[in-house]
Amino acid sequence: MRGPKIDRRRGAPIEYKLRLPETGEVVGTVERVAGASKFLVDCKDGNKRLCSLPGKLTRRFWIKENDIVIVKPWSIQGNERGHIVWRYSAIDISKLRERKLI
Repeated sequence: MRGPKIDRRRGAPIEYKLRLPETGEVVGTVERVAGASKFLVDCKDGNKRLCSLPGKLTRRFWIKENDIVIVKPWSIQGNERGHIVWRYSAIDISKLRERKLI
């Protein structure tokens, strides 16, 4: 494993923090892309939700099948629908597996 990343312009180490699900959020795996920024997600709580990607995140996260995401269920129809609030990178997924969270 390499040492901490260094910001080449300033020479200062970059701090990196793994985002964990907060209260009311669930980790899930994207099963299918349904189109129009909607995704079918198999969540760890046993529900399959049709999740949307909010407009402010559409160009920030490019989501594909088998990606690991954090889903925030809706207050109404919470077992069927939700919003995707985070997508884990490959490095994040390996860290989650080390902590046995997925």
